[in-house]
Amino acid sequence: MTDMQNTSLAERLAARFGDTLKTSVARNETTAELAAADLLAVATALRDEPGFRFGELVDLCGVDYLGYGQTEWDTTDVTSTGFSRGVEGEAMGRFDWAERPRDVSQPRRFAVVIHLLSVEHNRRLRLRVFCDDDSLPLVPSVTGIWPGANWFEREAFDLYGIVFDGHPDLRRILTDYGFVGHPFRKDFPLIGNVEVRYDAEQKRVVYEPVTSVVPRVLVPRVIRDDADLMQAQAEAADDWRRN
Repeated sequence: MTDMQNTSLAERLAARFGDTLKTSVARNETTAELAAADLLAVATALRDEPGFRFGELVDLCGVDYLGYGQTEWDTTDVTSTGFSRGVEGEAMGRFDWAERPRDVSQPRRFAVVIHLLSVEHNRRLRLRVFCDDDSLPLVPSVTGIWPGANWFEREAFDLYGIVFDGHPDLRRILTDYGFVGHPFRKDFPLIGNVEVRYDAEQKRVVYEPVTSVVPRVLVPRVIRDDADLMQAQAEAADDWRRN
């Protein structure tokens, strides 16, 4: 999609839903943020109304914003030889939600992100729905609108602990039976809680504290507006003006 198409979609969303949606266009992608209470009504309209026809749910996932904006990597004040390892120790896994750094731009912890596709109009849209309660993250299930969301919602429940109200069979889908916790939450222990192995002498599976995995940070978790990206954006803007 071109920037013009995305801008047109954002304008259509604003005209149709007003203050119900907070719409933005960044990096040639349209995102609409809305409250959990409005999700089902908005999703139904996006699927059914002729101006939208988002008939396909491409993806649904959970997001944990614990430590959002924090990083253990220096990114803006490094030398030309590459990244330098930061020493702040403020990244995920080093604090819980109650003790999180307060100078972050995201006051709510959990969100559900839905990616939609309109084959009829050749458009894509991202919906972001924040959970109102951090202790019990809850959003309505969209399986009644897009049945393909079934396993996606089970995955988000399993990995993030987000509850989808109205889901027909909300069970874990990836972790083992009896698993404790939600492994994609950023305050989940980086080395896990227990590891499983088969003991030949006891002739059974045994659970033991994890000792074989060392916590480490390998890649930066920030989007860098470096020279290559800015040059690409300038060239895209020039192409748009010429066309």
